[in-house]
Amino acid sequence: LEVSVPPTDPVGAADTTVLVHQTIRAVAATHGMRASFSPVVIADHVGNGGHVHFSLWRDGLNLFAGGHGPYGMTETGEAFVAGVLAELPALVAVGSPSVPSYLRLIPSHWAGAFACWGRENREAAVRFVTGMVGARETAANTEVKCFDQSANPYLAVGALIAAGLAGVERDLRLPDEVTVDPGALSDQELAHRGIQRLPRSLEDALSHLEKSDILRDAMGPMLFGPFTAVRRAEAEAFAGQDPETIVAAHRWRY
Repeated sequence: LEVSVPPTDPVGAADTTVLVHQTIRAVAATHGMRASFSPVVIADHVGNGGHVHFSLWRDGLNLFAGGHGPYGMTETGEAFVAGVLAELPALVAVGSPSVPSYLRLIPSHWAGAFACWGRENREAAVRFVTGMVGARETAANTEVKCFDQSANPYLAVGALIAAGLAGVERDLRLPDEVTVDPGALSDQELAHRGIQRLPRSLEDALSHLEKSDILRDAMGPMLFGPFTAVRRAEAEAFAGQDPETIVAAHRWRY
């Protein structure tokens, strides 16, 4: 089951996420049920994602179409996506910020467990969507698949924008596209292609976040310090716990 909502501005998209959560919870309660948005509701099952689609516009033009970059991206559009891709190991600490997030973020489960990109590649963490022929000027967008619903949507969107703008400032280019499921590649093939597995635990993700000057500066000390401290404390609290215990403790938190 997937719930999709229309595109809007970044803050509006975060507002809509909150509204969707509250609406689904209210409707479920009306029917005597409960809705959970935890990254994993049942251990060893496919979890709940919080995929983010975004496009970049200037003067009414979609910068993911009509250019000379990959699949029609403009230089600025490509640089923005490349910036997001470059920061993904740190970004997941913001976009997948809970202990059970990393029970979901595993290969070949539609979660985007590898820091790579590809056109319509649903196993890549960054999926480029060209849109239907004839509508690409408006429909082309990029999807980040490695985020989930335990994230604060305002922080997640803000962090994505900061990473993308850093890519534009540095004029980054995208690496080679990945057209296969990276989870099916051997360690040697992954290394040869330069494909990095995303963090496998919240502790690992936080270590990447703490090394990211881009996200540290974007969040500012008043937010960055408390955010990392609270999330690290949560990671320590569940260290060594089995997946069933972790899932049960978070099932109704989100």
